[in-house]
Amino acid sequence: MGAEDHRQKAGHGPVTVAIVTVSDTRTPDTDGNKSYIEARMTELGHHVAAYRLIKDEPDQVAAALNELTAMPTVQIILFNGGTGISPRDTTFDVISRLLEKPLPGFGELFRMLSYNEVGAAAMLSRATAGVYQNTLVVSMPGSTNAVQTALEKLIIPEINHLAWEIVRKS
Repeated sequence: MGAEDHRQKAGHGPVTVAIVTVSDTRTPDTDGNKSYIEARMTELGHHVAAYRLIKDEPDQVAAALNELTAMPTVQIILFNGGTGISPRDTTFDVISRLLEKPLPGFGELFRMLSYNEVGAAAMLSRATAGVYQNTLVVSMPGSTNAVQTALEKLIIPEINHLAWEIVRKS
């Protein structure tokens, strides 16, 4: 059975997501990434069950991850921010340690797509994804362009397939 067969079995029903913005400077009023992700998910018939705006602190990243994976309706958590290499960027460090099934292809594809847009600076991104507590966790950079690239080119085309794969029995 190929990827297209899996996409068909996954269907096109609504997927429930949570959004986590990791930022030391944004506020709910200035969080354009949340607005963009929420609008696109709603436009496509998906549901946003939760939103968190947290500081780039390891304990806050871990707490948000654990709180949202404990919500039985949340299928996918979309983190944005904290994936660079500066001392304040800790999102990747926390999430990568906790992932039970990493999806290295997400980060690889994201950096490939980013290279076409920003050149060699794409190597600074530590975007990652994987499964934790039966929930897909995606961690992407916090720039608006990066969020749009990840969402439009990687996540949206496979969102139902991704959600289905995590829970399918055979």
